[in-house]
Amino acid sequence: MQFDKRGFTNSELINIYTELVRPRMIEEKMLVLLRQGKISKWFSGIGQEAIAVGATLALDADEYIMPLHRNLGVFTARKMPFDKLFKQWQGSKEGFSKARERSFHFGANEYHICGMISHLGPQLAIADGIALSHKLKKENKVSLAFSGDGGTSEGDFHEALNVAAVWGLPVIFVIENNGYGLSTPSSEQFICKQIADKAIGFGMKGIIIDGNNVLEVHKAIAEARKYCIEEQKPILVECMTFRMRGHEEASGVKYVPKELFEEWGKKDPVANYETFLKRQRILDDAKIAAIRETIQHEIENGIAAGFDAPPVVADTAEEMADVYAPLVNAKVTNPTTAAKTEKKFIQAISDGLRQGMENYPNLVLMGQDIAEYGGAFKVTEGFVQLFGKERVRNTPLCESAIVGTALGLSIKGFKSMMEMQFADFVTVGFNQIVNNLAKIHYRWGQNADVVIRMPTGAGVGAGPFHSQSNEAWFTHVPGLKVVYPCNPQDAKGLLLAALEDPNPVMFFEHKALYRSVSGMVPDDYYTVEIGKARQVSEGSDISIITYGMAVHWATDYAAKHTDVSFDIVDLRSLLPIDYAAVKASVARTGKVLLLHEDTLTGGLGGELAAWIAENCFELLDAPIVRCGSLDTPVPFAIELEKNFLASARLGAAVEKLMSY
Repeated sequence: MQFDKRGFTNSELINIYTELVRPRMIEEKMLVLLRQGKISKWFSGIGQEAIAVGATLALDADEYIMPLHRNLGVFTARKMPFDKLFKQWQGSKEGFSKARERSFHFGANEYHICGMISHLGPQLAIADGIALSHKLKKENKVSLAFSGDGGTSEGDFHEALNVAAVWGLPVIFVIENNGYGLSTPSSEQFICKQIADKAIGFGMKGIIIDGNNVLEVHKAIAEARKYCIEEQKPILVECMTFRMRGHEEASGVKYVPKELFEEWGKKDPVANYETFLKRQRILDDAKIAAIRETIQHEIENGIAAGFDAPPVVADTAEEMADVYAPLVNAKVTNPTTAAKTEKKFIQAISDGLRQGMENYPNLVLMGQDIAEYGGAFKVTEGFVQLFGKERVRNTPLCESAIVGTALGLSIKGFKSMMEMQFADFVTVGFNQIVNNLAKIHYRWGQNADVVIRMPTGAGVGAGPFHSQSNEAWFTHVPGLKVVYPCNPQDAKGLLLAALEDPNPVMFFEHKALYRSVSGMVPDDYYTVEIGKARQVSEGSDISIITYGMAVHWATDYAAKHTDVSFDIVDLRSLLPIDYAAVKASVARTGKVLLLHEDTLTGGLGGELAAWIAENCFELLDAPIVRCGSLDTPVPFAIELEKNFLASARLGAAVEKLMSY
């Protein structure tokens, strides 16, 4: 192994050695503790330390890194206190994630590290968002994301690289090619000769380096950083290396040919660099011993502090409070006293989005065809002329990468709105939403200031892939907020509230309401409280608890059947739900009809029925009745679609309740 020390002072070379030895010594100690049964699990990066250390030291301390579970050197080179790291690994509440996460599944903004999730690939798109923030602020900074060779098979890898290339983002994608994804060899992951060969397909530069040579890694990343900043382009750096332990210790290494260990053992990054420094008379045995002794004391002291940490005591109130970031300094106004103009539902949404852009200079809009074209439904028509293409951004067809990009923007203090062209397409970005956006504040205190607009619903003859009501998928996910307005005034006010909210909000807009419903909408900026239901009408016979298009079905039915006194509640927010309003309605009538456009099985009505049965049983005079759409995909033909929708069975549901 040839080391080129040109450009480094002796002091820098010694510092690199210290940072290289530290993760190795920590890992060796962790393996001892694992064998002693004092820790439960360990993912080893022995043999790969040069990549994490070299890359980290080549960046500025305030440039974000998205590491994985074999990148201990990132955390140690960023000077994270070892005692707190050990507490993190032990699941102590004094770690970085209040005992809510394991090993390296955490982040810390003060160290400019964004922790991984187990799905690996989504990390790459977060780097896109952070790099986009640098680009928007005209900062000479980069972001850096790690992936293993196995992770390059994931769709998130391809989406993130494509977005970075198309948008010209200063991202360094570091691929640690150690030959295996758990036990699957690279030959079963990809057929191209090198992962770097994939870069050309995205129109970006790709290079291959010796990942075990810490000076080569440092120089390559430093040069990559310079390239990304000067050219405003991403780069892929493939680091050839080898994992000297199993995927994690329990998996063993029987699947790896023994000769590979012999071959790569000779390329050990620590031993080779140490030999080089000794030959160059930069270090001698005494200095090496002193460095190692200092690190050993740090390790032993940290472990002692970790084992002395108090046991975890669960605090339910604290656990619940940390799911969402608090809303502060909300710009609340009273819409009832403002001047109003009649607007269609879609005009109200567009008006709210425009005022949101005016009120928040850090708000960025992203979505397919939303720029010059104005979006599939023309919500953002004219926005490019008002706010420019930097803030109104057409995206490639990369839903997952754009959700991840939105999260990266949030980490850097931006707000973002992403438009799913149709709510049905959210499946492609589902993982990013439910595992990254929703969980990140609970995991390590980082909020996700993201609104995802979801044009939804049937009734327009669009068939199975453009008509689904999928809001219930997200009401099951703590950390998300789910909003579903049914009229123009609520649409604007709730959208502005969603943009104010520092948490991820799924904002559902029924396509059939866009141009069919009008109403008086305040001209000025105002918000409608998320989590607060609207009392549509008060009655004494039947409570209809509903939301979205079904509110109009209920009111139309009530207008035609004046012999029944209907108490209609429009939930508006599905997560959180205004249970106080639900209970008040049940108390007024004693008979409850839960109405929604979603399919009956698994719809929100089931959860509401359970809550009412548990909390309002003594108020009921009849069984709770649910009315949902058929448990089939949404059909295309209009007559079939009419039969599919819950509105076709509303009359029968009312008659069933009235018979009690």
